[in-house]
Amino acid sequence: MQKQAHSSGTVLSRKALNRALLERQLLLRRSKLSVQEALRHLAGFQAQAPNPPYYGLWTRLDGFRQEQLSRLMTERQVVRIALMRSTIHLVTAEDCLMLRPLLQPVLDRGLKGNYGKQLDGIDLQAVMAAGRLLVEQQPRTFHELGLLLQEQWPDRDPAALSAAVRNLVPLVQVPPRGLWGESGLASHTSAEHWLARPLSAHASVEELIRRYLAAFGPASVKDIQVWSGLTRLQGIMEVLRPSLRTFYTEHGVELFDLPDTPLPDPDEPAPPRFLSEFDNMLLSYADRSRIISEEHRKRIFTVNGIIRAAILIDGFARGLWRIEQERDSAVLVIEPFVPLSQAAAAALHEEGARLLAFAIPKIAAHHVQILPHQ
Repeated sequence: MQKQAHSSGTVLSRKALNRALLERQLLLRRSKLSVQEALRHLAGFQAQAPNPPYYGLWTRLDGFRQEQLSRLMTERQVVRIALMRSTIHLVTAEDCLMLRPLLQPVLDRGLKGNYGKQLDGIDLQAVMAAGRLLVEQQPRTFHELGLLLQEQWPDRDPAALSAAVRNLVPLVQVPPRGLWGESGLASHTSAEHWLARPLSAHASVEELIRRYLAAFGPASVKDIQVWSGLTRLQGIMEVLRPSLRTFYTEHGVELFDLPDTPLPDPDEPAPPRFLSEFDNMLLSYADRSRIISEEHRKRIFTVNGIIRAAILIDGFARGLWRIEQERDSAVLVIEPFVPLSQAAAAALHEEGARLLAFAIPKIAAHHVQILPHQ
């Protein structure tokens, strides 16, 4: 419950923060927003793998179909590009052009940390210009790009050369990469070439922060930094403070929020939901306790950087799911971390059957298997 904390201000309980997050992530009830409207509201989806954003939209939008997103990608209205945390995100074309220049410091830091030694002494502006020319001639894989650049810089590692272009030039992955049911290596061209528009010259970090709060707030300065990859945002938050609301966690951490964004009743029922791999909800906070316990985090976050597909039970990540497909049948396997009530198991089974019908509609033999909790 929300409560008053001595002289600091209103304290939001863990469950209050959970329900606020579910509301803003379109998970308390499926939304009737269009795909583009949802992507803009959510500031995109993390999308290292092609299929997770489709599941992420299915679990959030009423009546979502795969072809709705695939069509937007082929029509160049939605793109895949490295953004927050220097990871691939699926965003609208407008957000690509707005967000990419704001996050350049994150990509610069990543390039220096991973390839600083291999690129020491090289003219990065020349590499950037050569790389842009190559990817705008035709889309290139990073392997192909690195080998072509090595022809001009034969004493340099091709992976480091392609990484320099990846971090310094706004590169989008072009279809068929990312289309449902399609396969192929990721090929890249510049965002400006693909979208026939320049990057925004008027984007502001303040707008970036407001977009985050709309989709993930209330949140702390550290939360915003973890989500974006940007650092030293405290000063900007002080500038924004008069236009924001503030709350506190039960541990006394200050939270910021937009002034007119509603906070749901902490006791509002939360239906079971299936989160995709790499879902931003699990990645966008310094303190993830509003959505996942530390014990369960260790079972969802793998040592090699994979964030496994998770189930939400009463609003919290409390299990895993996967689809096992054979030639003529498909099984949705659910691994809960906690005991399930009869009602929760029935609701998961019903929602899981809908997920299978979405994921593999042409196979008639669908089964949902809920394993004993471990």
